[in-house]
Amino acid sequence: MALQIRTGTWTELQTDAKPIREQVFIQEQHIAVKDEWDAQDAVSQHFVVYEGEHAIATARLLPNHSIGRVAVLASHRGQGIGKQLMLDIIQQAQQQQRPLLQLSSQVHAIAFYQQLGFQVRGEEYLDCGIPHIDMQMSLLEND
Repeated sequence: MALQIRTGTWTELQTDAKPIREQVFIQEQHIAVKDEWDAQDAVSQHFVVYEGEHAIATARLLPNHSIGRVAVLASHRGQGIGKQLMLDIIQQAQQQQRPLLQLSSQVHAIAFYQQLGFQVRGEEYLDCGIPHIDMQMSLLEND
């Protein structure tokens, strides 16, 4: 089935994005509810991947060029959906003429982001008890 990626505000997409994040971050990864929901949702551009009518993945792009809350439902992992989602975000960021993209990757996902062109920056650290590392990608032509 063909996938469709919609982008919009939190107001427009939270009905579909929220359950995915609850399942992946709060239930699977045991992140505290207070740590999952923050003021950044209101100012971010949100992305939701749909398979037919079903929302199966989500992410957000913050004003500071950070990609966050990248989540694919367990039932749909390993099918390249996360990659499609990230490529869509990268394309949108290029159209918006952003200079770079950055993210805080869970350590197990470093290779996934490296395949997309992100590079590790700095040292590993814990966020909500999960090892993370900062990664960055330049979007400027001559960088």
